Amino acid sequence: MAHNTVPAAEALLDQYLPVLDHGFVRLVDYLGGDARIVQAARVSYGEGTKSVREDKALINYLYRNLHTSPFEQVILTFHCKLPIFVARQWIRHRTARLNELSGRYSVMGDEFYLPDLGRVQSQSTENKQASGDSLPPDTARKVLAALKIEQGHAYSHYRELIGQGVARELARINLPLSLYTEWYWQIDLHNLFHFLRLRLDAHAQYEIRQYAQALGRCAQAVAPLAYEAFEEHGLYGARLSRSELKLLRRLLAAAGIDQDTDLSPYSKLPRRRLGEFSAKLWPAAVEPAKPEIRPVDRGEIDSAE
Repeated sequence: MAHNTVPAAEALLDQYLPVLDHGFVRLVDYLGGDARIVQAARVSYGEGTKSVREDKALINYLYRNLHTSPFEQVILTFHCKLPIFVARQWIRHRTARLNELSGRYSVMGDEFYLPDLGRVQSQSTENKQASGDSLPPDTARKVLAALKIEQGHAYSHYRELIGQGVARELARINLPLSLYTEWYWQIDLHNLFHFLRLRLDAHAQYEIRQYAQALGRCAQAVAPLAYEAFEEHGLYGARLSRSELKLLRRLLAAAGIDQDTDLSPYSKLPRRRLGEFSAKLWPAAVEPAKPEIRPVDRGEIDSAE
């Protein structure tokens, strides 16, 4: 099969998508798209791309049933410019390959992240790692002014050390986390979707959500059918625990709905999808009995030998 190209992705290649005040996301290259996903999924019986409708149905089936390996056939490479504190959150996703700008080899640029006035927020009283309400404008302006002054001092001292002949790898150590860095970041579509599901969530920090939105735009251009499936089943879907399922079944039972109820009047989902939904709520399998654990007599072991 010839190299897959996707018109929307080709139009986006090398375009700088601005993020925050000095950052960006740029789609450098991609390998494959929706056609590569369905080709990989059908390879076992030698069939390639069919109609768009059939491909869409297959991709949806794969995603909602956690058949993730075909999505790993699609690779995206990004060039990103981001504040170091965002990079430190980002790099916790260890399923990608990256090469970052090195302050050992290059003199770091004079660009620092300063949040917008409304982004200067108090510490949340309910979540130890989240922001609360915006601070009053006068207070926020003072905070931004202080940040800018401290950033300027840190960079000025850094350049002084460079000018005195101090090694770049040492001169950089007092630079703040708001300094911008750059990297090339390559990841497959399956793991990119996992990244986006976490980083587009409302609980993720605001700054990394802005980068996730730009990455999502690129992923949607490369594999629009797969991205639609991701939105349906991953980004806007939800997982339920065993206890939550039991609660949901009790609520449905109180409304007179059980596994024998025809669900079609309640939804426009295809009958097959309704059947899958019913099977999730009332699975045929029962929880296995816990095995009996008892002390083993040494004589039993000897006799078995």
